[in-house]
Amino acid sequence: MITRDLNFSIYIASPLGFSEAGRFFYYNKLVPTIIEEGFKVIDPWVLTPQSYIEKIIKMPVSKKKIRKLREMNEIIGRNNEKGIRASNGMIAILDGQDVDSGVASEIGVTFELKKKILGYRGDFRLSSENEGTQINIQVGYWIDKSGGKIYTSLDDLRSSLVREFIK
Repeated sequence: MITRDLNFSIYIASPLGFSEAGRFFYYNKLVPTIIEEGFKVIDPWVLTPQSYIEKIIKMPVSKKKIRKLREMNEIIGRNNEKGIRASNGMIAILDGQDVDSGVASEIGVTFELKKKILGYRGDFRLSSENEGTQINIQVGYWIDKSGGKIYTSLDDLRSSLVREFIK
């Protein structure tokens, strides 16, 4: 385990919290990899308490539930925006047939804030409009223009974190 006091926070944009398999990779592989390299993680999956979300999700379908879901959506969005703003950079998970729309929007916000974005795509399926890019053209453009790049293995991402974020 490498210990560094980098005082550098990385926001992880990811759809992995939606599934059990995704959470397993996220919390047992990805997050520990980033922490072991000495970085602080801003985890959007814990910025809004899960107990709060579950309470609303379990409500019976009703106008009240819809109102509560809208309030919850606002809170989640605001908390994630605060997390992105508080971060020094981003790692965006790009797996899937197409980049998750929430991740894509978080990439856009991070780029606008002039923060570096690194992508991770361990998925070997094609996910682009042409052979000139690994992912959606616009998403790839924002990552590239931020000074970042896309990594296809967790080991390569790990070995590049300090070089990419701490110059």
